[in-house]
Amino acid sequence: MNILISGALGHIGSKLINNLSKVKNLKKAYLIDNASSNNINVLFNLKSKNIKLNFIKGNLLEDYTLRRITDKIDVVIHLASITNAEGSFKIKKFMYENNFGIFKKICKFCKKKKSKLIHLSSTSVYGVQSNLVDEKCKVLKPQSPYADIKLMEENYLKTTKLDFVTLRLGTITGISTGMRFHTAVNKFCFNTVFKESLPIWNNAMDKYRPYLSLDDALKSIFYFVNKNTFNQGTYNVLTENYTVRQILAMIKNCNFKPIVKKVNSPILNQNSYKVSRKKLDKLGIKLNKSILKDISNTLRLIKSFY
Repeated sequence: MNILISGALGHIGSKLINNLSKVKNLKKAYLIDNASSNNINVLFNLKSKNIKLNFIKGNLLEDYTLRRITDKIDVVIHLASITNAEGSFKIKKFMYENNFGIFKKICKFCKKKKSKLIHLSSTSVYGVQSNLVDEKCKVLKPQSPYADIKLMEENYLKTTKLDFVTLRLGTITGISTGMRFHTAVNKFCFNTVFKESLPIWNNAMDKYRPYLSLDDALKSIFYFVNKNTFNQGTYNVLTENYTVRQILAMIKNCNFKPIVKKVNSPILNQNSYKVSRKKLDKLGIKLNKSILKDISNTLRLIKSFY
């Protein structure tokens, strides 16, 4: 089997490419990233026994980047996108052009190569919801350009007739060599260690959000690749739903003291929604990693260089 991983140097990608031995019968992996975060160090000391790795530094909006791949590609795992939901408001136009533009290039590549696609979406497409929601939810309310683009990708994909599966991921927790600190838990941990305040809307403390351990994310991706399950379905992928208060309690449980600065007006990305993963559970995938352990590991990692 040959696979292509776009965004290979990012938070999820960097952990994934260090665990490629979990992909059955994998012979070659093409890794693509524009290295805009200067994190080429992710490629150092990769564990890739019996797997040939080919790294391509390039912009996926440029046709030449994907034309460099002449081999047959069985599966594409698409991770390349700008992922900062809160920051997406400041670069809205560029984000639409970049993320959605790249996605259409990937779909075109899959059609040409007859490749199957792992499409990573986000549970943030649900937006504010009053009840527990599942994949049958018809009223989706994306609250950021990032979430809106993910929904656009989902709708576009349904018109392509490709063999694919869409995974709506919760907010990622856990460490990797390509991790950044703009997502909720990572940012909370970073600010806590450096004794910086966490601005939280007064009404947000008991609002739920779905969180996903990075290890559980990889387990789900590997399941669909190894089972060759590309049924054009959509699956929520999360470890557990937690409130902001519960996340802060986990940080305190690790003997750290987060400094909460309550604000009177809503700030970005503090909407509430509780997500069901029953559809994924029925496949027999057991997502049972600990968000508390991810938080503990993240805090200790940051503390180690502070």
